[in-house]
Amino acid sequence: MLKISIITVCYNSAETIETTIQSVTNQDYNNIEYIIIDGKSTDDTLKIIEKHKTQISKILSEKDEGIYFAINKGIALATGDIIAILHADDFYTTNQIISTIVNTFEKNQVDTVYGDLQYVERNDTLKVIRNWKAGEYKQGLFLKGWMPPHPSFFVRKNCYDNYGTFNTTLKSAADYEMMLRLLEKERCTTAYIPHVLVKMRVGGKSNVTLMNRLKANREDKKAWLMNGLKPGMFTFILKPLSKAGQFFN
Repeated sequence: MLKISIITVCYNSAETIETTIQSVTNQDYNNIEYIIIDGKSTDDTLKIIEKHKTQISKILSEKDEGIYFAINKGIALATGDIIAILHADDFYTTNQIISTIVNTFEKNQVDTVYGDLQYVERNDTLKVIRNWKAGEYKQGLFLKGWMPPHPSFFVRKNCYDNYGTFNTTLKSAADYEMMLRLLEKERCTTAYIPHVLVKMRVGGKSNVTLMNRLKANREDKKAWLMNGLKPGMFTFILKPLSKAGQFFN
């Protein structure tokens, strides 16, 4: 059985983290290594984590320099064949998500697997705000503004070992840069699952304000430059425009 490491990064996440933890611990797949990286929370986050500690493989709580530094700590601790990132505002939609992911890796013999994502109301997770249907990936789609939803993006650990982890010089687009690097530059193989794998509560770091989105778009340009890739003339216009339809799906 493939071993899958799931990393949750959190800071003062008492409001939501129990749902996140339970969505992992309730999975029907047995070979899971669950890692929680906490940024030295001052609310009840650690008390909630402690309540579930027998089902958590590794817990690290210390101050860090930001979310991507924390994710990289988790990757360094991970011993699984496959690595997933599930933030404290996110949760898996069913208890069969991980078994589906593993079956897809085994069936297709690919480096990465991804699926769809829904943004939901923070206090009413049945209310869908955005419906992100990623669709099948083909080489060159990043030029048209495409990207997969990062929380539903699962990666073999050897891809991180071979091609690097998250670039911490970026503040809000390191997930975009990582996926651009793996899929577009390094040509890592991938498979798409046309189902909602993860729900994300609205209000995340990179989508909370228009200003944050503008900053993220500037960092998107850096992501292409640092990988020696040439974007299309309209890549950075198409990227936000491609998301508009998610509000109407």
